[in-house]
Parts: sequence; C-alpha cells; structure tokens
Amino acid sequence: MSWTTERARVASLSRSRSADDPDLIAARRDLRAARIEDYIQRVVATAPPLTADQRSRLAALLVGDAA
Repeated sequence: MSWTTERARVASLSRSRSADDPDLIAARRDLRAARIEDYIQRVVATAPPLTADQRSRLAALLVGDAA
C-alpha cells in the first residue's frame, strides 16, 4: 500500500472522528511509517553499499537503541 493511500485514509477519518480517536491515531501512525519506508527505499536505491558497521548503526536507530 502506498503512502498516498494512507494519506487518503487519514483525510477520510479526520472528517468524522475526534483527534483522539484510536482509529485516526493508528491511521496517522501508519501514514508516517509509510512515508518513512518510501524515503528509505529511495535513499537506499541511490546510495553506495554500506559497511556492516554503518548498517548496524542505522538498524539501531530504527529499533530505538541508538544510544
């Protein structure tokens, strides 16, 4: 599913739901994740190969263990 589909879902839900509605909150979260995924795919497609250390540091950022 593309991020534009997720954006349409957020738009649709935001017309009839309050800002604290669980479905709207989930839709916004899914939209952000889809946009991040799209960005990562575009960057990886144009970037040179990463070293194992670089991949590990980036993976740590994604899992929230970047300390």
